[in-house]
Amino acid sequence: MALLCYNKGCGQRFDPEHNAEDSCLYHPGVPIFHDALKGWSCCKKRTTDFSEFLSIKGCTKGFHSKEKPPEPSSQEKSSDEPKAQPAKEIIVQGPKSAEKMLRERPSSDEPRQLLPIKVSRSLEQALEKLNMSSEDRTLESTCTGKDKLMEGSGGIYQGPESNTEVCTFHPGVPVFHEGMKYWSCCGIKTTDFSAFMEQPGCSRGRHCWTEKKDKKAVLCRQDWHQTGSQVVVTVYAKNPLPALSSVKANRTVLEAHVIFEGNKIFQAELELWGTIDVERSFVSMVPAKVEITLCKASPGSWARLELPQKTLEKQQNVRFAVSRRKLNVWFDLFM
Repeated sequence: MALLCYNKGCGQRFDPEHNAEDSCLYHPGVPIFHDALKGWSCCKKRTTDFSEFLSIKGCTKGFHSKEKPPEPSSQEKSSDEPKAQPAKEIIVQGPKSAEKMLRERPSSDEPRQLLPIKVSRSLEQALEKLNMSSEDRTLESTCTGKDKLMEGSGGIYQGPESNTEVCTFHPGVPVFHEGMKYWSCCGIKTTDFSAFMEQPGCSRGRHCWTEKKDKKAVLCRQDWHQTGSQVVVTVYAKNPLPALSSVKANRTVLEAHVIFEGNKIFQAELELWGTIDVERSFVSMVPAKVEITLCKASPGSWARLELPQKTLEKQQNVRFAVSRRKLNVWFDLFM
């Protein structure tokens, strides 16, 4: 009667009466799975394919064995016996398919939140020089009788009655020095731009009105690169103004409003190819550019920066169909 051999790597049937010393070719070691490579501890051959691993021929000859190996015991071995380390299998998860990513993709209608802005020391120095030159131009225009809206006021002219209001303003200039932001006239220092912009004026007087100038929308050169965990979007704009610029995002959409030297504004809204972790994302500003660092929600490579329009339309159609099915279910239940 033919019996099944339980030696690792053999798995053949044998006749006990013809079981010789070199009848079985097997692996006396244990299987090893490490860094996606598969092999046996008793020989050096390694492969990344599981089928090829199963077909690796044994490296040792011996008798066939009809004894089934015992099941691993949950009880601890005695202290005088060495404890064998179990072979650990490493499971490598491949990239998700485009269809699966689309099904799991969060809605682009999620609330968008402001990303924190980090301002380089070189940009602070450049803005300080621009403010000083702006102050010189202001003094010249005051001497010639030209009006300007006082800094820190923010009032809007709504008719002659607006002239009777008291104007609270900063007569000085904004100063950016060693990470601190403050007005030269009152010296209340802060590191936060929002707190700096919300500081009430330190002087009182009459409004001095000027015609509002529209910002000029322009196109800026853009670029992007990625690592396994981050995507960095670069907007090349000279001397961006952190106090007036804003970058918002949710998990799938990036919205940028960058105001820079010359009263110019760059605006863009991107439907991102992948999903991001908004809480860990941030913006860096230097004199020549704005870098938006987006932390990926899960490590991996993005095929492109933006989601193709056709794929976006497909996602919207899928969501519409799901919503319609849910509506039909509720209609059937209550009608």
